[in-house]
Amino acid sequence: MRFKSQKEHGFQVFAVAGVNTISFAIEASSEAKEGLLGFTVERFDPKEKQRYTMPGFKVFRSIIPNPQKHQQVSTAEHPIQSFLWDDFTAKEGRVYEYAFKPLRGSPKNLDRSAQPVTILVRTEPLVTPNDHDVFFNRGVASSQAYERKFGNLKPDLLKPASKRQEALDWLTRDLDDAILRFISSAGPNDTLLCCFYEFHFEPIVKALAAAQRKIRELKIIIDAKVNETKDKNGKLQASFPRAENLKAIKSAQIPESCIIRRDHNPSSIQHNKFMVLLNGAAKIPTEVWTGSTNISMGGLTGQTNVGHWVRDRAVAQSFKDYWDLLASNPGSAKNDGRTEATRKKKAYRQKVQDLRKAPTSLEEIRNGTTAIFSPRAGLDVLDLYVKLVDEAKSLACITLAFGVNERFKNQLNDNTSQNHLVFLLLEKKDKPSKNSKTPFAVINAKNNVYKAWGSYLETSVYQWARETNARFLDLNKHVSYIHSKFLLRDPLSADPIVVTGSANFSKASTNDNDENMLIIRGNKRVADIYFTEFNRLFNHYYFRAVTESTANFRSPEESELFLKETPGEWLPKYGPGRLKAKRLQVLTSMMGITKA
Repeated sequence: MRFKSQKEHGFQVFAVAGVNTISFAIEASSEAKEGLLGFTVERFDPKEKQRYTMPGFKVFRSIIPNPQKHQQVSTAEHPIQSFLWDDFTAKEGRVYEYAFKPLRGSPKNLDRSAQPVTILVRTEPLVTPNDHDVFFNRGVASSQAYERKFGNLKPDLLKPASKRQEALDWLTRDLDDAILRFISSAGPNDTLLCCFYEFHFEPIVKALAAAQRKIRELKIIIDAKVNETKDKNGKLQASFPRAENLKAIKSAQIPESCIIRRDHNPSSIQHNKFMVLLNGAAKIPTEVWTGSTNISMGGLTGQTNVGHWVRDRAVAQSFKDYWDLLASNPGSAKNDGRTEATRKKKAYRQKVQDLRKAPTSLEEIRNGTTAIFSPRAGLDVLDLYVKLVDEAKSLACITLAFGVNERFKNQLNDNTSQNHLVFLLLEKKDKPSKNSKTPFAVINAKNNVYKAWGSYLETSVYQWARETNARFLDLNKHVSYIHSKFLLRDPLSADPIVVTGSANFSKASTNDNDENMLIIRGNKRVADIYFTEFNRLFNHYYFRAVTESTANFRSPEESELFLKETPGEWLPKYGPGRLKAKRLQVLTSMMGITKA
């Protein structure tokens, strides 16, 4: 939901609330900025009758020249020195009152005489009877919070067992519980049709095993492709994810009659992660669980992921039709000759395309939810995603687990700093590859494109502790940071578009792999949840990516570790054409503002 305060003393506060994250923007007149050192932020929770000053991390160096590891301070003494601020600690479905109190003067003689600007905000409930609910894991094993709470230790090394579970709960947030809730929603006369790439997270595998004993029918398509390889030492590596999937199924005692082994198209990936709920003896498709989350420890606790619950019969029917096609194990067999394999793959792509017509332009995207499936011939769908990013009016955001496809770069390359903002959240830094056969295309701030990528703080400096990451915690082996696959076009407008699902916005995910995506148009609740979570993740990794690129910690005197001592040192960052000013403009221009 979207909110704004009254204009008071030259200030006005805007807020976008998701489930657990609230993003704020403060608009200030020239007069209000005079002498401004920052803001004290106070939060009041009427439900718990708690009023407290929000903590901060940065300090005035003249007051605390050597902050200690983990040191947090009160924003009453060390203010938020920004017109953009986020609260990542909100609870779902809760009304809060925030007070932003301007501070002036000097660090050693703060002037607190200004009146605060207050704003009422209501967070989105986690679970609703609406068409859509959205669930993110925390996705930041590489964080100060994980180091502070769990000492950068692997969850399996934490003692007692309750501490291990606390770490896993913190990492998964509500994502695993939401999957379990979806499974448990199936009644005795209902059917669950599932389709998973990775399927070996024990609590969920066991939950489906238990569901099989109480519901009408359970069917699970799994990736069972034989793709074993030898490592550099000649040791045989078992087929992935086939071996782990089959082991988990056997351990949970799910009957073989429930399992459909997807092993055709062996050079491609059965990359889906969805379930369809069919109600009653008539087996009417009513609800879908989908998203980017593999049913694995790393999918739930390590890399960033999202789960998306859809209650829409038309969408559920689309997924059911796609599931029926997948259940026939379409595509080429491992021993097919080239001609036969090509024929079967072409026929399979055509069958996927025949399920539903996919939009190819903004005008063809209807209000509501459209399901798109892969593999399919051509790149019209990928080009649509490129257009949504390139032709946004104010802001486009996208998460990319496997790099920036050249089609995005080709279209964004002619953008200038006067175009709309584009934020790319990447698994790895976008840089030239020595094995690439094509020239490396650079897109950056000159195109109004800003990138953050998976990274962590490798050393401790002052209050910033050394961090770890999901790979070091043995949670992920391949993708350790950004695994979600979603795109936002003008998320704070009156006509937001969210694209989300399993596909990596690539040629392979369009033409070769089994994939599913949702295009959701006009749903502000969905857009607000995705936007605030993107904001949380982008801000987290942007700081670390910039630090990694500039070795910022090597010169603390000139770095962003400390608050600025005078207004003239921080206010220019919000000058015309600066990134922070552009971000501020996006939030203060949002549409669809409501009352808490």
